[in-house]
Amino acid sequence: MIQEKEKALLVGVNIDYNEKFSKLMDELEELANACNIEVVGRETQNLLEVNKPLYIGKGKAEEIGNIVKAQNIDVVIFNNELSHTQLRNLQKVIDCPILDRTSLILEIFSKRARTKEAKLQVEVARLEYMLPRLVGLHSSLGRQGGGAGLSNKGSGEKKLELDRRRIEEKLTELRHELEDLSQDRETQRKKREESDIPLVSLVGYTNAGKSSLMNYMVDRFIKDDEKRVLEEDMLFATLETSVRKIELEDNRKFLLSDTVGFISELPHDLIKAFRSTLEEIKNADLLIEVIDYSDPDFDEHMKVTKDTLEKIGAADIPIIYVYNKSELMLEKLPLVDEDEIYLSIKEKRGMDELIDMIVNKIFENYVKCKMLIPFSQGSIVSYLNEHATVIETDYNEEGTLITVECRPSEYNKYKEYVIEKLN
Repeated sequence: MIQEKEKALLVGVNIDYNEKFSKLMDELEELANACNIEVVGRETQNLLEVNKPLYIGKGKAEEIGNIVKAQNIDVVIFNNELSHTQLRNLQKVIDCPILDRTSLILEIFSKRARTKEAKLQVEVARLEYMLPRLVGLHSSLGRQGGGAGLSNKGSGEKKLELDRRRIEEKLTELRHELEDLSQDRETQRKKREESDIPLVSLVGYTNAGKSSLMNYMVDRFIKDDEKRVLEEDMLFATLETSVRKIELEDNRKFLLSDTVGFISELPHDLIKAFRSTLEEIKNADLLIEVIDYSDPDFDEHMKVTKDTLEKIGAADIPIIYVYNKSELMLEKLPLVDEDEIYLSIKEKRGMDELIDMIVNKIFENYVKCKMLIPFSQGSIVSYLNEHATVIETDYNEEGTLITVECRPSEYNKYKEYVIEKLN
């Protein structure tokens, strides 16, 4: 049985004639589509500043209330975050559930979260959002899933206080659970650090092609369908961090991670709740920023990514800029210019060049050499096999002859066994 989509009316206020307003409204519609909501109309208003009691003008609010009744609208979605006062006042005029941009994104995250950690993070963000808005939402803690609307009218003062207390207790419980999971994540991170395998993290605006790039690497180097990640043409298809071990043809290896995409005005509560996930990016040796070059606003998306990286303390990590979907804009591909590459993941044009760029970045300080290690020092061979890149192994009467690429510290540590330096 096909579930009938809820019908939504989008509402936005263009403050002081913001040039990006139309694009933000388009993005709001994409967010609604990602939440399986059908947008049937838009209402906009130009104002010099937001109307504090209602967000929009009183006359506009009444007009929207009439449209809702006439067209049987299921939910009204506002483009900016509403205060609890605005939400309460609007609810008196508009007789249907009301969402703002933040609650819509929370709804998407709630539906997409698959791992225990992601579900907990979304629930913490949702409850923190709800807490100051209980009066306006007429909502109780008991709401789980269901449609997009957050309305459940008729809450009295006692019920509001009870809900507030229950939410605060629930938040304390969830934060403890997240802390335990965060410690597990820290343990996994330390194990990865001990392995000394470089970590490369994919970052960028949502729906730019990060998961497509991850799946290309999985298909080429791992060849295991179960290691692929979800890849869909929609906002926030990926919420969880996925880490894959990539072993190149020359035996060099690195870890590749993919995580949640960024977006304009990503809710503060979500950034805070997903901080432990996003902070995985801080541990990377190299960032790959994937950009949808066919999007007219790609430069604005890059600014959002830059700002988000600064917020989580990852602004100083070396970065390669990957301009994806360039086949829609350029005839000749790939184009490489220092730390930038214009390519097509879909058409697999420029992928060899990108891999070369990654390798040159993460292994630029590595030393390639030949070592002759006596058979009595077999533990050194084992160590290098595990922590460095052993390109070739041979044997003679004196011991094990290996061609290896290793960090300068390892080269200096085992320098007595080096018979030829190759770079």
